[in-house]
Amino acid sequence: MGSITVVGSINADLFVLVERHPLPGETLIGADGGVSAGGKGANQAVAAARLGADVRMVGAVGDDAYADAALEHLRSSGVDLAAVEVVPGATGLAVITVSHDGENTIIVVPGANASLDDAQVTASAGTVAAADIVLLQGEIPASGFSAAVRAATARVVVNLAPVVPVDRDDLLRADPLVVNEHEAGLVLEMFGAAPAESEEKMAAELRQLGFASVVVTRGARGAVVAEGADVVAVPPALIESVDSTGAGDAFVGALVHRLAEGDGLLDAARYAGRVGAFAATRRGAQTSYPAAGDELPEL
Repeated sequence: MGSITVVGSINADLFVLVERHPLPGETLIGADGGVSAGGKGANQAVAAARLGADVRMVGAVGDDAYADAALEHLRSSGVDLAAVEVVPGATGLAVITVSHDGENTIIVVPGANASLDDAQVTASAGTVAAADIVLLQGEIPASGFSAAVRAATARVVVNLAPVVPVDRDDLLRADPLVVNEHEAGLVLEMFGAAPAESEEKMAAELRQLGFASVVVTRGARGAVVAEGADVVAVPPALIESVDSTGAGDAFVGALVHRLAEGDGLLDAARYAGRVGAFAATRRGAQTSYPAAGDELPEL
């Protein structure tokens, strides 16, 4: 089993459940709410670790009351937190509204995640260099992203969400680049190309731009995997979605877990689709992720 180092964000999620999303200027009464652990980096680390992966986290939290909530499931799932720094100020914060049909809106305040720059990531370069897979997202500063790529000695997987400006050569280290259908179009635009009319074509165009492999997720419609000369659709699992918060992160965490286990990309993506679907049938992000041995939906 290979090891995984996640260099990424750690947040506290403030969530509220509503019948529908409010219109601008409108006040609604929420059905429920609370605080839970989140952040794309932490979500993906927890998803992989709960499935049995050997995971280390490079990140930062603040010295405020939200830090313990943000770290709760990283700790309980066995993620190595030796490279998580406590910095003065606020822990990263996400404000999430989940509607009755399971769709969500998310506003992220970086907080301590903004400190994960070149200097801080370089201080943990040994943890990054020792990993068989280094996993990155778009919720940390570009200089920290670059420092992680420089320190990586093996496979780099990038989930560029959100799509933020990063060094082109650093981004091209991704194998695979994992993006959803909207992010795929934005990455193409970053490279001066026009978005295509289908996910299959966007995946193929991203390969032509120099990415070793690409996975385009498309929610309830499954995913597309582009590797070599092949572009293959991964069918969705048929489920009734309860809350899609963090389901994409569950997919990415499961994907790198299976890659670290030695699976090929297509098989890993098929498995990841089942894990993401499992997460969408439960409320919350990290609290919705399966453990090794849980029964997963079939594709």
